[in-house]
Amino acid sequence: MMGLMQQHPLLISGLIEFAARFHGDTEIVSRRVEGDRHRSSWGQVRRRAMRIAHGLDQWGLPRGERVGTLAWNGYRHLEIYYGVSGSGRVLHTVNPRLHPEQIAWIVNHADDRVMAFDMTFAPIIQAIAPACPRVRHWVALCEADALPADLAQAVPGLLSYEAWLAGQSDALYAWPQLDEQEASSICYTSGTTGNPKAVLYSHRSTLLHASAAALPDVMGIGARDAALPVVPMFHVNAWGMPYAAAMVGCKLVFPGPALDGASLFELMDDEGVSFSAGVPTVWLGLLARMQQQGRRPRALTRVLIGGSAAPMAMIQAFQDDWGVDVRHAWGMTEMSPLGTACAFKAKHEGLDEQQRLQLQTSQGRPLFGVDVRVVDSAGAELPWDGRKVGELQVRGPWVLADYYQSGQPSPLRDGWFPTGDVVSIDPDGYVRIVDRSKDVIKSGGEWISSIDIENVAMSHPAVAMAACVAVPHPKWDERPLLVVVKKPGAEVQARDLLAFYEGKVAKWWIPDDVMFVDAIPLGATGKILKTRLREQLMELRTSA
Repeated sequence: MMGLMQQHPLLISGLIEFAARFHGDTEIVSRRVEGDRHRSSWGQVRRRAMRIAHGLDQWGLPRGERVGTLAWNGYRHLEIYYGVSGSGRVLHTVNPRLHPEQIAWIVNHADDRVMAFDMTFAPIIQAIAPACPRVRHWVALCEADALPADLAQAVPGLLSYEAWLAGQSDALYAWPQLDEQEASSICYTSGTTGNPKAVLYSHRSTLLHASAAALPDVMGIGARDAALPVVPMFHVNAWGMPYAAAMVGCKLVFPGPALDGASLFELMDDEGVSFSAGVPTVWLGLLARMQQQGRRPRALTRVLIGGSAAPMAMIQAFQDDWGVDVRHAWGMTEMSPLGTACAFKAKHEGLDEQQRLQLQTSQGRPLFGVDVRVVDSAGAELPWDGRKVGELQVRGPWVLADYYQSGQPSPLRDGWFPTGDVVSIDPDGYVRIVDRSKDVIKSGGEWISSIDIENVAMSHPAVAMAACVAVPHPKWDERPLLVVVKKPGAEVQARDLLAFYEGKVAKWWIPDDVMFVDAIPLGATGKILKTRLREQLMELRTSA
């Protein structure tokens, strides 16, 4: 028997309509590229998103065509999110931290017809425009009088966003009733090896993901929150925050290009930010600023840390020193991206501090909508005992089924997506990542977790950043080498760091040596680029 419920498609236009109707005066605050602080609201975002939709119609851009962005987190980018997807086009957020050649390849692969960009990225646009002939409209996210003459000369048909919007109808836009399975946005993997792969998200998958992200055990945001996404809107749609925030009607605070600790602290403090999300490298700067100020931003109570493993020392610093609750999360571009989040269960209330911290360094439990399993090298499912280690596989309504125009067979195995992460899962479903399959160190037939080695180093007071990589060994096949960036003014010797591991890890896990460097290469999303680090170490060994 069929259910007697109404049938309404889950569409991104529904999010902005809801936010504007019930939270229309809730603020959207942005630190702009221009340097000032701009104030908007959900109601204004809706009105300007409708102008974008009118403008795309005027250009004759068909449904399903891609509109690219090279932009920071800000109100204009948010307007584009809703104007593009709401009107049936596909939003393509491009990561400006990639190499220009790779950006041009991505723009051409996605077949972007429009490219909107912040003025910070004008040099990138100037470099890629000749290589992207199918882009018909280049839109600079600035006022009409802010277009540099040399850029306008180099990029034919260049428009100012504000001038373009000013020329559009202010009439209400009738959002099309799309099929909820239609594509709403497209993101590319960070592409540490080879060309990036494209992941298409649907309206349905995006709304289901946003609904799960807002849950109490994940982001836990509501209408009374002020949320600041440090994670960029060009990185897996800021982990779904622009959608989840509209769904709950909370205040959004955008940091623009100023992601240093001092700038974040000031913005959070001034705007009463209660929740924020970002990668560990960003939080190092904020924690240092909190230390200098001797306090936390006045309203900050929760942070979500993902992108790479959060060291126990970082979790401890937020919670013990500043009373900020840390939620550790894990996900992938292929998962929209959230897969797990680490929130306690009622049964954990009796744990002592060390046990609670140990649990918090895990990647947490799956969100509703994500199913997980761990398999051995033969594909056989392993038990959830917290000890058996294998590859993590996932499935669910916001998990990739196939890459867009990859020319390769679907990556799924029996309907499950192989993540490439080596994990254990405990009886309560808490996932603990041991390593990426390509980063795990195989020593004497046993595995050593580079993540665990790095986290111990990060808890040393003299260490600013640490990476552990495998180096060849004649007897043991591979052995761990620790690469360290010291904190400014700090002094520590290799022998001191190695002694620091005593009693914290198995003796044979202790790295063979420590190399001190001025910087560790980071990828486009703030993760340590171990591929590049290995290349640098190889170059050093070759030249020695």
